[in-house]
Amino acid sequence: MMSHAGYTYHRQLMGTTISLTLFVDHKIAAQAVFTLLEQLEDIFTVNRQHSQIMAINRAAGQHPVAVDGLVFDLIYQAKQASLLPNSYFNLAIGPLVKLWKIGFNGHSVPNAIDIQQRLALTDPRLVELNANARTVFLKKAGMALDLGAIAKGYIADLVKVMLDGYGISQAMINLGGNVLTIGNSPISADHHWRIGLKKPFTTDDSLLGIIKVKNKSVVTSGIYERYFIQDQQLYHHIIDPQTGYPLDNELQSLTIIAPTSLAGDVYSTVIFGMGIKTAITYLKQLNSIAAIFVTKDQKIILHTKQQYDFEQLDHQYQLINDYI
Repeated sequence: MMSHAGYTYHRQLMGTTISLTLFVDHKIAAQAVFTLLEQLEDIFTVNRQHSQIMAINRAAGQHPVAVDGLVFDLIYQAKQASLLPNSYFNLAIGPLVKLWKIGFNGHSVPNAIDIQQRLALTDPRLVELNANARTVFLKKAGMALDLGAIAKGYIADLVKVMLDGYGISQAMINLGGNVLTIGNSPISADHHWRIGLKKPFTTDDSLLGIIKVKNKSVVTSGIYERYFIQDQQLYHHIIDPQTGYPLDNELQSLTIIAPTSLAGDVYSTVIFGMGIKTAITYLKQLNSIAAIFVTKDQKIILHTKQQYDFEQLDHQYQLINDYI
């Protein structure tokens, strides 16, 4: 569909609405993108019995499983992120995700003993990779990979490579919470793409502000995305791999602005559990990564603004620049 904002194509995939915006009429490229997304969802998901990730999980404690090159690479990237110092990313979090079922009809806190038993099955060092044979082996029975925290970013970067192959250098793909902008925007005077920062716990499309970027990925993780409330306490889907319970700190959401969507996915998870002060100290080592923190006490904290501009829309929240 052509509008003043380009040609936009939509498809329901990966549990969300995917949108692709191009600025040339290129239906073949758009169809190729959605075909790729369907294929990748089929092999990466943990929700389909025939997927390669499910094959790895079923063979846990028994034998290695040979996988496609893309699957092996994604798992390799996820393991590297899991082994970063003090990382809150864990590709082996699957047993806890399945226990809590948040976002999948899970509405109650699991038994503490069950949580501890599942926690013992989440050591990322027990994911054994053989690059020569391209195999993956989960060394303990009951282990399970869950790549939900990284797959969208990996896929978005592959879409960028595919579009480049079609000669498309200006585009935007939105995978739901994960937006990748390619090149500069041809529809704004300042050539920035404009991406909304959602106001937490609003049922409509209320925005805290607009993030303005060029050729960047914008990834937002929030405690408002999937959750339930029990005994007046909110339990969300971002599980702390150290405790087995949902992370509990001052954040409502964290947005990472990065050169690649994979980096956005990784660091939004790695950093979310750190808390703001530790996270900002950590971010000082990462010149290409910027962050926007939204807190439970209604602050928007902007860090490393050279990667983006921000226009505040909701003035109920206090805007803080260059925190610490």
